[in-house]
Amino acid sequence: MADVLKVAAVQFEHRADDKQHNLGRVAHFAGRAAAAGARLVVCPEMCVIGYWHLRRHDVAALRALAEPVDGPSVSAVRSLAQQHGIGVGVGFLESDGGRLFNSYAVCLPDGSVHVHRKLHAFEHEAISSGDGYTVFDTPWGVRMAVLICWDNNLVENVRACALAGAQVLIAPHQTGGTASRSPHGMRPVPVELWRNRHADPAAIEREFRGPNGRGWLMRWLPSRAHDNGLFVVFSNGVGRDDDEVRTGNAMVLDPYGRILAETWAAADEVVLADLDLDLIPLATGRRWLAGRRPELYDVLVRRSGAERDPRTARFATEPVDI
Repeated sequence: MADVLKVAAVQFEHRADDKQHNLGRVAHFAGRAAAAGARLVVCPEMCVIGYWHLRRHDVAALRALAEPVDGPSVSAVRSLAQQHGIGVGVGFLESDGGRLFNSYAVCLPDGSVHVHRKLHAFEHEAISSGDGYTVFDTPWGVRMAVLICWDNNLVENVRACALAGAQVLIAPHQTGGTASRSPHGMRPVPVELWRNRHADPAAIEREFRGPNGRGWLMRWLPSRAHDNGLFVVFSNGVGRDDDEVRTGNAMVLDPYGRILAETWAAADEVVLADLDLDLIPLATGRRWLAGRRPELYDVLVRRSGAERDPRTARFATEPVDI
């Protein structure tokens, strides 16, 4: 196993339904990451076709945009990975028989492809949720996992990946600036601030670093890394996403929840960090994992009666009674 693994986390503004443009951005950042010595570059959730506008599409339009894992988009990314000799992760809309999934493909330089299906999909009633964790070995001797956006907000998912041996969590998102129903949750970032970002960069930077962007991430993202003793590579969309503004904040965190690299640029950007894998064995979270008492935790897998479909849970307006 490599003692140090350089990784790259990307943020970029996608164009809705424009695969050629979006794959061009993936290729651009894959080239930059490879030139900088990275072994892995992580791009955002659903970055091949865009995200939030999908809720406005009818099922026929979604099926026209969706592709199987061996379709042209993932195949193009697989070729990029082999060309540059690095791992490249991208989000896409997967078709499998009659079902659609919000999926993420990690294409490795040896030609292998690992695909995760979002476990808590809420973007469209025609998009199904996945039913399993995606934890895999890599050519660098490092075990990795993928969880997409809201998957990471449910603490059990990250813990399950850590217990399956994951040392690095790939965490692609489309978040920040969301119209949350919670009284102390996120609020939308005014679109005019994004449009005016070149004339008034300080205003959009305040939003990206404030409670609707980085401030919200800091409430929970470091704890996912710290409590499970793993590295987190957080990639996010940035800029206009239908009627919302994504706040970027691409970052890499270590197993103590410390930020190794980040950006709050209001632009397409990539950050790079060296993962010191020697930090993992004695990380606080790893020692906590070793002290677990599983016989106490049946409540975690027993239904409470409050469980809902991810769509109704995500957009609930009434109090949730557990």
